[in-house]
Amino acid sequence: MPRAPLSVLLIVAMAMWLASRLPNSDGGVPAHQALDGGPSGEASFRAIYKELVEINTTESSGDTLKAARAMEGRLLAGGLPKADVQVLSTAPRKGNLVVRFRGTGAQRPMLLAAHIDVVEARREDWELDPFVLQEVGGYFRGRGVLDNKAMAAIFVDMLIRMKREGWRPARDIILALTSDEELAASPHNGMRFLIERHRALVDAEFAINEGGSGVLRDGKPVRLNLQLAEKVYLSFRLEVKDAGGHSATPRRENAIYRLAEGLVRLSKLEFPPRLNAVTSAYFARAATLEPPEVQAAIKALEAGNIRPEALAKLSARPNYNALVRTTCVATMLEAGHAENALPQSARATVNCRLLPDERADAVEAAVKNALADERIKVSPLGMTVESPASPLSPAVLESVEQISALMWPGVPVIPTQSSGYTDSRWLRRAGIPTYGISGIFSEEGKSGVHGLNEQVGVSELLAGREFLDRLVRRLAGPTSQITP
Repeated sequence: MPRAPLSVLLIVAMAMWLASRLPNSDGGVPAHQALDGGPSGEASFRAIYKELVEINTTESSGDTLKAARAMEGRLLAGGLPKADVQVLSTAPRKGNLVVRFRGTGAQRPMLLAAHIDVVEARREDWELDPFVLQEVGGYFRGRGVLDNKAMAAIFVDMLIRMKREGWRPARDIILALTSDEELAASPHNGMRFLIERHRALVDAEFAINEGGSGVLRDGKPVRLNLQLAEKVYLSFRLEVKDAGGHSATPRRENAIYRLAEGLVRLSKLEFPPRLNAVTSAYFARAATLEPPEVQAAIKALEAGNIRPEALAKLSARPNYNALVRTTCVATMLEAGHAENALPQSARATVNCRLLPDERADAVEAAVKNALADERIKVSPLGMTVESPASPLSPAVLESVEQISALMWPGVPVIPTQSSGYTDSRWLRRAGIPTYGISGIFSEEGKSGVHGLNEQVGVSELLAGREFLDRLVRRLAGPTSQITP
C-alpha cells in the first residue's frame, strides 16, 4: 500500500528548529571556545584504516568476510570480550561484523553502521593502486577511503579507545560492519540480513550511518548535511525481441532502432517537482548559500510555482533537480548476437530514484507511457525498499549542531534527503530512526567516490574522526534522550 505523505507536523517542527538557529545579522553564529585536542591514538587509527582499505572488498574479486575477520581481530586485541564480537557470514567471501559495547543499560542501545564493501576499481584506470592506501598531497587515496571504510575504521578505533579508557555509557553501543551495500539487488546485503535474521543483535533506539557529509567550496566548509531521508531505488529492464535475420538483407524493422527510439522519447520524461518535509527544511537553509537566480527558483517552488521557466535554474543543477523530483535514466545497453546478423533482441536498463512518497506502480506507468511503444517490454528489477523519513530528534540535531559550531564556526547544519540510497533504508523500514552524518568534508564532485582515484583530505578525515567521537559519546551518555 502507498504511504501517506510526510507529516505536516514534521515540516512545522523542522521550520521552528531552523528558525531558532538562523545566523546572526552579521552572517555568523555565536562565538564558542576552541576545542581541546581531538581523540588520542592517531597512529592506531591509521593502522586500522590502512588495513581495512587494503583488503579488496569488491564483488568481483574481494572478500568482505576477510575484512570482517580483520576488524574482529583488532577489537579482540583491544580488549573487547569474545562474546560481544561476532562475525556472521552469508556465503563465501561475504561477512558481517556485529559488536556490542556494554553500557549501564539505563537507556536503549544506539547503533553505529558502516558498510565495508566497495565498488569496483581497476588498477589500469587509476593513477595509483586502488588497494594500497596512499597519502599524496594532503589526501588519502584508495578505493573505499571515503565510501565507507572511513566511518568503519573510525568506529572500530573508537570502541577500542573507549574500552581502554574504561568508559561506560548509559546505553549499549552496537557496531555493525556490513557487506553488499553497493549492490542493489544482492541477496547478501548485510544490513537486510541482520534486520531480518538477527534483529536482536542490532535492535536500537536509533542509528548513525553514512549519508550526510560536509561540503567544501574552494577548500572552505560551507555546510554540514544531516541525512534524514533518501530516495527509493527502482530499476527496469526494457526489452525488444525480433526474428532477426541476415544483415545483408536488412529490414526497416530492427530491435535496436525500436529500442533506441523509445529511449530517446524516455529521455524527455520529467516528473513534476515537489517538496516534502525534509527538502523544505533543506532549502530553507541552503537557499542562503546560493546565487540570487537559484534562490528565486527555490522561492518559486516553495510558493507552488512549478512552471519550467520559473524552475530552470534549479532544474539545471543535477543535485537540486534530483532533490525535488523522481528521476529515471538509461544506464545500460545490450543488443545483437553477431556483427553480420540482424538483432534478435535489444535490452536496456533504466534506473529510477523515487521521491520517498512516490508510488512505484505510478513510475512504471509513466515509463511505459513515455516509451509509447507496446513492443518494448518493461519489467521491474528487484524490489523497492520504501522507508519513511527519520523523525526530527532534538537530541540528535542539537548535538550535531553544537559540536559542529565548535569545530566549524558559522557552518550551517542542514537536514537533507539523499538522491542515492544507503543501508539506512533497511533500518528506517524496520522502524529504527537513522541519521546520516559523518563530519567528513570534501569538495563536491571531486572525491572520486564510485569513480577514479577516490580520495579524502587527511585533515578532513581526522576532523571527522573527532566529530564522530564527540557525537557518539554525547548521544550514548547519561543525559541523552533521543526519541522526540
